Amino acid sequence: MPELPDVTVYVEAIAARIVGEPLLKIRLASPFVLRTVAPPPARFEGQLVTAIRRVGKRIVLVVGAGEPQLFVVIHLMVAGRFRYVAAGAKVPAKVGLAAFDFPKGTLVLTEVSKKKRASIHLVEGEAALRALDRGGIEVLSAKLPAFKKALTGENHTLKRSLTDPRLFSGIGNAYSDEILHRAGLSPVRLTSQLSDEEIARLFEATKSTLVEWTDRLREETGDKFPEKVTAFREEMAVHGRYGKPCPVCGGNVQRIVYAENETNYCPRCQTGGKLLMDRSLSRLLKDDWPKTIDELEERRGARE
Repeated sequence: MPELPDVTVYVEAIAARIVGEPLLKIRLASPFVLRTVAPPPARFEGQLVTAIRRVGKRIVLVVGAGEPQLFVVIHLMVAGRFRYVAAGAKVPAKVGLAAFDFPKGTLVLTEVSKKKRASIHLVEGEAALRALDRGGIEVLSAKLPAFKKALTGENHTLKRSLTDPRLFSGIGNAYSDEILHRAGLSPVRLTSQLSDEEIARLFEATKSTLVEWTDRLREETGDKFPEKVTAFREEMAVHGRYGKPCPVCGGNVQRIVYAENETNYCPRCQTGGKLLMDRSLSRLLKDDWPKTIDELEERRGARE
């Protein structure tokens, strides 16, 4: 799922191409992508796009200069992506969900997945837009006290808290792994157990990780439209790198698999060498489940 760095670069690229341009037409290729019935698409057509915003992981096209303003709110979910193509181009078969036509080009929303989760909401007025905001704080503009309040207001694991949109805006599975690795903290550590020093360390790691990756993606994209939007990047420290060496200590990155997601972490850097229990493997191995990364590597060495 595109997260804060990816969405920020999308916002900047879209703004450079369509702000100040009239939205000529909204073409819906999938009847399920539009989740609202009022106001209708016709209300938006012919009006200027005045700004592009980010609300959490959502991208918002601000349309019209009158009051109340109109908003096109797009959530990419896991597999939604944008393309910017020639004006009036056809919506791609199978993967195309919608197209927004402008005089100089067409913004196309696609989704390469059988599970059609990406969505478009057409809403009117700031109150309706706020209703779609899950309420998490913007970490890049937040101060440490606000971060601490959001983090410790409920007692959850760090992984769950960082990815909860009610607590923190724009952070998901990928960058939470990177943040926790940089902070040297276990993904299953409870927020109530953190010291003030650890909270401050996590705060700085969150900011620096998000800023660093946003800058990287900006540099990679340049003046082009973002095309390689993915949660799996070779330069990442741990996310999506199960079994590969940690760039800090050289130990193998481990994982916890649950539902459709997995958490990646380095035992030596984050858990004092302890292996975290993976539900599926721990049920299978039971008492044979190794307790530490050293024990795991010893067993692997014995088999080789």
